[in-house]
Amino acid sequence: MRAVLVAVLLAATPLAARAAAPIVFVPMDDRPVTMQLPQLLGAIAGRAVVEPPVALLGHYLQPGDPDAIIAWLNSSAPKNPSAYVLSSDMLAYGGLLASRVPGPTYADAYFRLHGIETLRARSRAWIAVFGTVMRLAPTGIPAIGPGTTYFASGPIWQYLWQYAMLHDPPLPSEQEMAAQLRQEAGPAFDEYLADRARDLAVDRLLVTEARVGWIDRMVLGQDDAGPVGIDVPDRTVLEDDIATEHVASRVDIEPGADELGMALVAHALARDADWQPRIAVRYSTPDGAQAQDPLEYGPISVAIDRLIALCGGSEVEENPEIVLYVRVPYTTQAQDDAFVASMRADMAAGRSVALADLSFLAGGGQPGYAQQAAFAQRVLDDGTASKLDAYASWNTNANTVGTALAEAVAAGAGRRMGTYDALAHREFTFMRFVDDYEFHDRVRPLLNAQLEAENVDHMILLPPEAQSVAAENRALLWSDAIGVLRELYPDDHIAAMEITLPWDRTFETRIDVGLAPNV
Repeated sequence: MRAVLVAVLLAATPLAARAAAPIVFVPMDDRPVTMQLPQLLGAIAGRAVVEPPVALLGHYLQPGDPDAIIAWLNSSAPKNPSAYVLSSDMLAYGGLLASRVPGPTYADAYFRLHGIETLRARSRAWIAVFGTVMRLAPTGIPAIGPGTTYFASGPIWQYLWQYAMLHDPPLPSEQEMAAQLRQEAGPAFDEYLADRARDLAVDRLLVTEARVGWIDRMVLGQDDAGPVGIDVPDRTVLEDDIATEHVASRVDIEPGADELGMALVAHALARDADWQPRIAVRYSTPDGAQAQDPLEYGPISVAIDRLIALCGGSEVEENPEIVLYVRVPYTTQAQDDAFVASMRADMAAGRSVALADLSFLAGGGQPGYAQQAAFAQRVLDDGTASKLDAYASWNTNANTVGTALAEAVAAGAGRRMGTYDALAHREFTFMRFVDDYEFHDRVRPLLNAQLEAENVDHMILLPPEAQSVAAENRALLWSDAIGVLRELYPDDHIAAMEITLPWDRTFETRIDVGLAPNV
């Protein structure tokens, strides 16, 4: 019956067919930002975003199962999606963290990624792939619990990180330090360089696959890195490949990682709606575009401009459909007043307004997290928050802006397709305020301070600390969430909510919520 229905829809108008078809999505891992949020974007637009079974995606230091995921794509995934959005890190290695460690070979990745050719041969769906340029160093893991078998745990990670931040090749003034760091890292140093070489070769393979037509849209996110470091030559090689292969219209390199799946899902939704969103950017200070995220290789405008295109939009100054408001560190009170007034004017004019607050880039305390928390509370108090189409305020510039843009685009696409789900949209925004504001600005610093006082590393929580900390996080956020909802959407109540620490660490929390209108 389902096959007959799909056939009928595909025989109808192209827009109607795409608006009914699912999007097949392979995330880079099972964290909320990479696995949960893309599916919730689909819910906002009234579309199914179908992922492989979660058991195949791995969990923290346990890699996913690429071969089983490829088998799922070929046998169990929907056969007539409007789009495939695929993480090359998951398909090649088993996830983002797995891409930073020894294990899978280039040959493994080569044969796995040729599975994209199979999808192209049998489907006319839009195929988008997102990967990463390896960041400066592997994941920082303490040498406890599962970290005891990690190849670069404990101080070894620090040696690799310090080496990676030097120039490549090291300047004369850096050569003595470089030699010392190589010696202190021991065998892990050569393994690290081999991983970098493998990942670069795989990324170059993807550029070729885009040239031959297997991939319609591809992005390589430069995972955490600054203007100087061992990653710079890798990025230069890839930029040269993109130019040589003449694929610059379909392949891009930009800062970020976690937001890439969301951005491409949003792009798929906009494409299905035959819509290229007109997006304007407004910064909270005159020089806001030049603010620098220490984990990105260029000013924040580099990532923001490219994310607009990655979400399927075009950047405009006049007559925008979406206005992205970007609040940067060190915004004054007077500038905040003008910023909020401008947002409210755009809302009154019927424009979609997305808010990305980057003031946390200033660091902890004042004027970083505390200033961000104060501004979040301000827009909740004065009713501005309840009229936003999108909100985000945590992690890197690219992660934050990518989340906010993707939410606004998903809502706009759903409205244009006639499938928009207003309740799912409110749930998404509510979760962002509880997570980005209450968890990261208040609860997480509190939990970390308690753990540090007890000499407990919060990057791996062992039982029973994991259970205890998760319970405290749940209790604190439940209380905060009730207050946020009362100010954000007073006509709704929490019908169900689950709060967890999915990776047994305090770096992120997962919130699963169902809101319902008050009776």
